[in-house]
Amino acid sequence: MILITGASSGLGAALASLYAKENEALTLTGRHAERLQTVANALTPFSNKTIAAITADLASESSLEALFDGLTQAPKTVIHCAGSGYFGAIETQGASDIHSLLNNNVTSTILLVRELVKRYKDQTVTVVVVMSTAALAAKAGESTYCAAKWAVRGFIESVRLELKQSPMKLIAVYPGGMDTGFWPSSGKALDTSSFMSADEAAGMLKQALVATEHGYIADITIQRA
Repeated sequence: MILITGASSGLGAALASLYAKENEALTLTGRHAERLQTVANALTPFSNKTIAAITADLASESSLEALFDGLTQAPKTVIHCAGSGYFGAIETQGASDIHSLLNNNVTSTILLVRELVKRYKDQTVTVVVVMSTAALAAKAGESTYCAAKWAVRGFIESVRLELKQSPMKLIAVYPGGMDTGFWPSSGKALDTSSFMSADEAAGMLKQALVATEHGYIADITIQRA
């Protein structure tokens, strides 16, 4: 079973579509119940396997525990796409928006990975954490967003060291600009016509996640042309 977070839109929904068409059992999760169920219903005709939709707040310990307690089997792959953006010159950013950004990107990732390690550390589970190229380079007007993504990158690389002797694998993904609903909700106005579509990015990521018996790609950067 493959568990995909942030599956109600964007890259998460695009990945869900690709895996459903390969008849993979899926559990989709996100904060927006109606949108999540719409995605799951649309994919059901393409698959003979179960496609479950479970609403969850990944920044809530109790919500995360309920999510994993509700699974009927351990996931073989977890693809963490959930997150949010917030941009602007630092002096214009509101404290509540900054807290929300950190909650949606940093706290949610830390609690999700913590829960996965607690439950599946000794199992062959692949955990894919989708970040952004903002985790690799500083960007004016994206200070707190970069800070959040750099924090997640540092966290993932540190937990990797803790899991060195574990069969669980952590894969870091750094996608460039995608033309999704992420931008309108971020407050940053820009022309995204030259950006990758979510479907394009999903196809490249899915291909890169194919592993062999003795190897896998640990870090994936998906640049837009």
